[in-house]
Amino acid sequence: MLKNNVISKRAIIYPLLMLAAMWFGYFLQLHGFFESCFGAIIPLLPEGLLGVITSPLLHGNLDHIVGNSIPIGVLMFLLYQFYPLVANKVFIFGWIFTGLLVWLLPPIDIMTGEYLYTCTIGASGVVYVLAFFLFFSGVFKWNMTLLTISLLVVLYYGSLVWGMLPEELFSELQEPSKISWQAHLAGAVVGIILAFMFKKVGEKRKRYIWEFPNYYSEKDDKLWQEYKENHPEDFMELPYKKRDDIWEHLDELRKR
Repeated sequence: MLKNNVISKRAIIYPLLMLAAMWFGYFLQLHGFFESCFGAIIPLLPEGLLGVITSPLLHGNLDHIVGNSIPIGVLMFLLYQFYPLVANKVFIFGWIFTGLLVWLLPPIDIMTGEYLYTCTIGASGVVYVLAFFLFFSGVFKWNMTLLTISLLVVLYYGSLVWGMLPEELFSELQEPSKISWQAHLAGAVVGIILAFMFKKVGEKRKRYIWEFPNYYSEKDDKLWQEYKENHPEDFMELPYKKRDDIWEHLDELRKR
């Protein structure tokens, strides 16, 4: 969590390392080190398993890598800043299991049912893991700070949900879309699962002592008796609003 307004070093270093690895991978591509589908995820084919590890570091063009670099940097910062205890597990497991799930999904054209030979590259699957983990983790933990992070993710990346659906459903394409909705869907599913798995790890919502069912305080009882003696008029027939005001006043006295 953000304590004493201190930014974690890991929240700066790890995103920068990931971005450096992505741009180095793109540099190697430009110089012919990753040609054809080498390093990509090729579903259901053994040679495509290498892509489970390498595909997030490879991109099709400059627009592709720039489009993934910004959300990777922002979402990794939020992950390592606000979820330091599970950040490494979420990032590594999200990376690997998303890649494996994409590899297991049959690449079928949903419009024709034909088998497609596809090569999936790019860090968008990891982006979806991080975005959906951050959103649902805040909801599962029901912590106000983490819920604020969830709302920020929705505000800036809420449109990601449309990327989990085939583009062919929304527009008439002459050929299958080059955008891997399978990777987006896999990343979202893995992110939600990880958020559920780690929902009890880390800071939880504070519970005040008077919220427990068997709570009793002699001090509170004394305050209550004194209040009744000093404000007898408040215990006549009162409208509900007045009763609520009394309880608010007692809560303020208790917190002093």
